[in-house]
Amino acid sequence: MLRKLSPSNEKGFTIIELMVVIAILGILAAIAIPNFIYYRDKSFCSAAESDGNSIAVAMSDYYGDPSHVTLETTVATFLNPLSGPSGNVNTATISGSVTAIVITVTDISGRCPAAYQANQSNWAGGIFTKTM
Repeated sequence: MLRKLSPSNEKGFTIIELMVVIAILGILAAIAIPNFIYYRDKSFCSAAESDGNSIAVAMSDYYGDPSHVTLETTVATFLNPLSGPSGNVNTATISGSVTAIVITVTDISGRCPAAYQANQSNWAGGIFTKTM
């Protein structure tokens, strides 16, 4: 009679098997999530660098015209808008002289990793600097 109540050919996973799978997924997530966050934050650095390089290219084109002999410090003349996190944009300034132009782009998000900045000669304190 007891055999009829519990069939011997049950199908499915045991609780131990499910717990092992969940533990493996947890370990993989613990490894992947910090790397994902670092790469996402590094993308903010890349956005500021891209803004600086885009301004430099636009300025090279602008000063290719012989009639442009004074330093144009309005960033919107060369690039509009700047990139950045949603709702905000990076800030940029142009200074120096026509012979030595300095472009600085500030990462408005503040998420550019310090470790990345330390390994780059043109980064300091969340500010990307490009000299032309």
